[in-house]
Amino acid sequence: MTGYHIVLVEDDEDIQQLVEYNLLKEGFTVDCAGDGKEGLSLVLSENPDLLVLDLMLPGLHGLEVCRSLKKDPATAAIPIIILTAKGEESDILAGFTAGADDYVTKPFSPKVLLARIKAVLGRKSQVASSIDGRIRLHDLIIDAGRHEVSVGDQAVKLTFSEFKLLQLLASRPGWVFSRFQIVQAIHGMDYVVTDRAIDVQVAGLRKRLGEAGKIIETVRGVGYKLRD
Repeated sequence: MTGYHIVLVEDDEDIQQLVEYNLLKEGFTVDCAGDGKEGLSLVLSENPDLLVLDLMLPGLHGLEVCRSLKKDPATAAIPIIILTAKGEESDILAGFTAGADDYVTKPFSPKVLLARIKAVLGRKSQVASSIDGRIRLHDLIIDAGRHEVSVGDQAVKLTFSEFKLLQLLASRPGWVFSRFQIVQAIHGMDYVVTDRAIDVQVAGLRKRLGEAGKIIETVRGVGYKLRD
């Protein structure tokens, strides 16, 4: 993990120093910010490999920072781990809906936080595609260049939106994509569509893929992921 650059946004100085110390000890490069606006500017200027983000921040709430970064194509791929004292189920769901990749509640174990960070970075660096540019997962093959999908030796006909949806999920196996992120990736930021419409589209995609459709998993209250 040596060489990865992490931005930490945390207004509690003691926690900030604790997390920074443990990250530096593991070989990470670390930049810190103490409020939301400063943290957002830091991420935009430094383009880190990962962001550790508190929620209850002065200046700009952590959820707003998260949403802003995930809406921007230049920063949408940066993994975000929320580190917060807000541990209610509704808080956790709000974090994932905003685009967070993981959620750690305070009080926390520095070792557990490090393990979560390494796991997220490991998934980020995971190469799902082969040398020929095709994504291969289980029996599923996605050829972006030819705009073709096959399960085993059987070709599967998909609509444009279904192909884009499958390609998005397959780009990061194991990662949860919110319905908002799915709409943004397929239709763009200004497209208006209901959560129900996304659910129907996922159901249709699963049906076309047959048995292979089982690798598309529902994360209740958040969105969908492709089983890795």
